[in-house]
Amino acid sequence: MPGKKDMPSTIARSGDKAQRTWVKTHDNAIDEYGEGERAHRTAFAALKYTHEKVGDHWEPKDHNGPSDDRANDPRARDKEGGTPTGGVDVLGHTKRELLERARHLGVRRTSNMTKEQLGEQIKKANDQATARARTDRASQN
Repeated sequence: MPGKKDMPSTIARSGDKAQRTWVKTHDNAIDEYGEGERAHRTAFAALKYTHEKVGDHWEPKDHNGPSDDRANDPRARDKEGGTPTGGVDVLGHTKRELLERARHLGVRRTSNMTKEQLGEQIKKANDQATARARTDRASQN
């Protein structure tokens, strides 16, 4: 199972369902496309459909579906603009829910932000939490 050994640490810190989704999709993508970035992107796309990144790990969503409007457009890679949200489900949450998540993650001055801006700031906070978790893990070894 190549997906098990290639699994990113954020997924390894996540629940069994997230790990199974990653491994199964990754391994099938390798069969279809071969080893490499495309297999990883495919596995992340499947994971983002059912899970969202919260801090340094992935949690199941309340509903399945894309996490950003770019996922709805098959030509999104060819378009300029639009920021991928790094697993933050901007579409599936109200602004109030995003504000609560941002505040919980320590994001400041959020009251005048749009949902998209909140998604970007939550993504940054998630990335920082992931970096801290990796640093903590490395120092333990």
